[in-house]
Amino acid sequence: MSTTNDNAGDGTKKDAHRRVEEGIVASAKMNKTLVVDVTRLKKHPKYGKYYREKVRFYVHDENNAATIGDRVRIEETRPLSKTKRWRLLAVLKHTEV
Repeated sequence: MSTTNDNAGDGTKKDAHRRVEEGIVASAKMNKTLVVDVTRLKKHPKYGKYYREKVRFYVHDENNAATIGDRVRIEETRPLSKTKRWRLLAVLKHTEV
């Protein structure tokens, strides 16, 4: 029985599928850290009614590029601190203040 190796010896590692989400920046008061609200529309299993579910993620923003109200795309990553498990991929829409 043979097994295949995903690392073909070329030093590159295939990344596992990482979750990507879009949300709104709720707080940007910390240095290099954002709080992003991701709102999902879910359907109740029994009654069939749709409802909104909000989840908050702590996101690493290396360049402090995003501000409150911006729409951003984030990606799951290794643990960066006690609460940060996400990093900023892109700012999709800046808000005018």
